[in-house]
Amino acid sequence: MANTYSQIYLQFVFSVKHRQCLVPKRHKDELHRYITGLVQNRNAKMLAVHCMPDHAHLFVGFKPAMSISDFVKEIKVETNQFINQKRWTSQKFEWQEGYGVFSYSQSHIENVVRYIHGQEEHHHKRTFGEEYRDLLRKFQVSFEEKYLFDFFDAC
Repeated sequence: MANTYSQIYLQFVFSVKHRQCLVPKRHKDELHRYITGLVQNRNAKMLAVHCMPDHAHLFVGFKPAMSISDFVKEIKVETNQFINQKRWTSQKFEWQEGYGVFSYSQSHIENVVRYIHGQEEHHHKRTFGEEYRDLLRKFQVSFEEKYLFDFFDAC
């Protein structure tokens, strides 16, 4: 849309269905490239992506041309199909329903990118469940613990 300007930085966090460890490390770079292409095809800018065996982080310069929920739904559906077509897992691959999305200012970009790229090291110290709960608390997002029951780490 002409004369529409925006500066929106969003971190998306979502997990593998049932928190299973199904994202194969040996294919992670290919998956990152694929997800980056999906993001770019939606006129957004990939700032950082990192998939762990049981969850993913995407940090995106987002354009308000589509809804956030449609954006993340399309990314998840298309990566489900991609992973299943590649037969990277012995069972059907699916992302968990739902996601977390957190907004940042331009001054936070460098720190968030560093945080996402450091996921391997980060998870030697903290579980995904701890990380996700901390994000929700940091951003003062109300949640009920019973709905996060599945966030106990399997990996």
